[in-house]
Formats: sequence, C-alpha cells, structure tokens
Amino acid sequence: MHYNNVKTSKQAALFVATMTSFLSPFMGSSVNVALPTIGREFSMEAIQLSWVATSFLLAASIFLIPFGRLADIYGRKKIFLRGVFVFTISSVLTAMSISGLMIILCRALQGIGASMIFGTGVAILTSVFPAGERGRVLGINVAAVYIGLSLGPFIGGLITQHLGWRYIFWMNLPLGFLILAVGFWKLKGEWAEAKGARFDYASALILGFALVLLMYGFSRLTSITGAILTTSGIIVLVFFVMYELKIESPLVDIKLFRNNTVFAFSNMAALINYSATFAISFLLSLYLQYIKGLSPQQAGFVLVTQPIIQAFFSPIAGRISDKIEPRTVASLGMALTCAGLILLTFLGDDSTLRFIILCLIILGLGFALFSSPNTNAIMGSVEKQFYGVASAMVSTMRNMGMMFSMGIVMIIFAIYIGQVKIVPECYPFFVKSVRVAFVVFAVICFGGIFASLARGKMNRGKKEG
Repeated sequence: MHYNNVKTSKQAALFVATMTSFLSPFMGSSVNVALPTIGREFSMEAIQLSWVATSFLLAASIFLIPFGRLADIYGRKKIFLRGVFVFTISSVLTAMSISGLMIILCRALQGIGASMIFGTGVAILTSVFPAGERGRVLGINVAAVYIGLSLGPFIGGLITQHLGWRYIFWMNLPLGFLILAVGFWKLKGEWAEAKGARFDYASALILGFALVLLMYGFSRLTSITGAILTTSGIIVLVFFVMYELKIESPLVDIKLFRNNTVFAFSNMAALINYSATFAISFLLSLYLQYIKGLSPQQAGFVLVTQPIIQAFFSPIAGRISDKIEPRTVASLGMALTCAGLILLTFLGDDSTLRFIILCLIILGLGFALFSSPNTNAIMGSVEKQFYGVASAMVSTMRNMGMMFSMGIVMIIFAIYIGQVKIVPECYPFFVKSVRVAFVVFAVICFGGIFASLARGKMNRGKKEG
C-alpha cells in the first residue's frame, strides 16, 4: 500500500511539474507571435508591446527566490498549487483585457504565479525522486520546456489567426484546473524541510530591487541611464550579499556559494549558458527573414530544429547524468554549444539553409547535454532544506541570462546599425553585427566550459540525508 502511494505521488509530481514546465514557455512563445495583433487592437507602440513580455520576465525574476525560500519554510506543494491558481486566474484576466495597460499588469501578475511554480516545481521533483532516478525526470522536465517553446509559435499562430489572441490565454483555464486537481488529490506530501525558520522580508526587497536595476538597466545599456542603472544594480547586489552574511535567517545562504563549489559553479555555468545562447533564435529569425527572404512561418520551421533536438535528447542526457558525473555531461554539452556558435560566426549572405540547420542540430544537442545534467548537479549538491531556493536559483540564472543575452545584442546593434530600421541598405551592417554577436557568444561559452569543469565532483551520498 505504501509502495502504491509513493508511486502515485511520483507520477503526480512528474505530471504537474512537467505540465507547468510546458505551459509557461509555451505561453511566452505563443504571445510573441500574437504581439502584432495585440498591438493593432490596442494601438500600442513598439516599446509598450515589449513590456507585454518584459513585465512577465521582471515579475518572475523578482519573486523567484523569495517564493523558493517560502516554499522551503511553509511547504512546496502549498506554494506550487497557489502559484498554479495565480497563473490560471491571471491568464483569464489577460484574456478579458480592455487596454494595453491591463495586459501588461496582468502579465506581471502571471509572472508572479510563474515564480511560485518555478521556485518549487524542480524542488518537488527532487524531493520525490531519489538521486538514481532524478536525472531522468529532470531531463523530461527540461524536454517539456523546449516542447513548449517549439509548439508555441506554431499553435499560437494558428489560434491567433483562426480564433483570436485571447484564446491563447483562455486555454490555460482547463489546463490550470487539471493541474490543480491532480496536485491537490494525488500529490502526497508538503516538503517543508526549513519549517520554523524566519522569512526575512528586507532581504526579499533588497534582492528584488537589485534584480530590477540589473535586468532593466542591462536591457538599456546603450544609454547613459542604462549604464547608471546597471552599476547601481551591482552595488545593491553587493550590499545584499553583505546583509545576508550578517543576519540569522538569510533569504539565500551565501555559504551555499562560498563552501559549495558544485552549487556555485553550476549556477555560474547556467548563467553563462543562457547569456550565450538565448538571443540565437532572435538573431537567426531576423537573418532568415531579412537576408534569406523567408516568411515568418518558413523561418519558424527552420528554427524549430534546435528545440526538437533538445526535447528528444534531454531525457537521455538526464539519464546519463544519473550514472556518470553531471559535470562531465554538462561540460561536453557546453563544448558542443561553443562549437555550434563558432560555426555561426561564418554566417554570411550566401550561407545555405542546410548549414544553418546543421548548426541548430549541434546547438540543440549541446543544450540537451548541458541543461538537465547541470540542473541535476545543482539540486543534488544541496541539502533538502535548500531545495526551494536552489530550484528558484536555477530559474533566476535563466531569466538573468536571457536579459543579458538580449542586452549584448542591443549593444552590438547600436554600434553597427544604430537607431534605424533594418532596410536593404543596412543588410551588410546587419550581417556583420550578427557575426560579431556570435563571436561574443562563442567567447562567453568557451569560458563557460571551464566554469562547468571547475565545479568538482558531486558527493551524491552526502546530500541525500
């Protein structure tokens, strides 16, 4: 009987974590396709439209670590299910929006719900599955993220064209309640290993303020204001670290970084990986449409190569990392990603689609070998009482990496193209800026190989208690 309960709880944990890991990226990539339609309906400018995506990302980043810590103290299932509820209700409110401002605010609320989910989902999987099975399920979880990213533009485009953009958000209602039902009735356990610890609200405010300054500042780094905001963000972040070292119940135990090389370097590797890779699809999408003359749908079919490869190989990579050192698998993945980026530095006007698809296959395989083993290394390197914070840290590194990646591209565009539209006269400068961006990303990724190798070996047995 106990075995059946454990098996049911494992299946329920895998189902709810995988479904939510699919939903959020699916929603993000679907909404991107619908942005022009939303902009026309509410007469929104380009900058206002960018806030439909940015408000979600900023809100999620600010609340990830605080909710991860709250989950460690009050229970991961409790925070997770409340997050699903907030995500679902905010989706309904977004679908009912009557203005551009309402959409932006509702997307920020959706980001808060997503932070409650991503601050706990991986932690729940890590709590339920033992070390020998963990890599496999984390691989499935990562695969769900990339299936969501793959299907989003295609399904989002169909829904927007035939039903209207609001139905992208309405579809979250039945899925949200299905996840809530399975989680409430089938997921057994609360997993609050840090129960009784105090939650420090001042830490949450300081960290949130630092992340806003850093992420928003970096996205505007081409201006003086952006440079001031980014510098201020670094100063506030240093103050946050000093403050955490002095208090009794810190939001983030800095010792996790000082005394745990696996945790510290695995997080650094994640930040480097996302910083070097997130803007790839953005750059190639523009290249394929402007230089190769492909339609958005045709460009989407080419770009979908990479997430499909990643979705297929992620569970396999996760399973491999259960048997051999995650450091080895993740470092190989980082090296393959670097190789793919080096190939893309040769991109030119006459590059063939076959060459681009080959690069995307190499990158997809590299991402797969890196992502789930690296997450496995992070979650396996901490004690149970820190699972929520560790899970949230993975997502925070991802979000910050995404913003840094786009920030780097914006700086390069500002230098080579300037504040003009990409017209045929600018195509040679555009292609040059894309090549420069891939050179910068390849150098960053090369450094990431050493960060990945420097983490040391995991002591699997020690952290299971």
